Amino acid sequence: MEERRRHHREETNDLAYITGDGSSIRCTVVNLSLDGAALEVPDATAVRERFKLMTERDGALRDCRIVWLTKNRIGVQFLPSEP
Repeated sequence: MEERRRHHREETNDLAYITGDGSSIRCTVVNLSLDGAALEVPDATAVRERFKLMTERDGALRDCRIVWLTKNRIGVQFLPSEP
């Protein structure tokens, strides 16, 4: 299968939080690149299409949008931050 990602994804197992509507969902970052990530979540259908992701390791806050999902995993694209 041909790799279509622009940047290499690094395998990880970092704790993170999905926020955006006054609540947060704890998740695990499965892999990460400059453009996006794969996240393991309790229920992918409970995650809004656009949200903020805060990683516990570095405290980075990223704007995200879902590009694919399965039962308990979502693939996200990082968006440019809004001013």
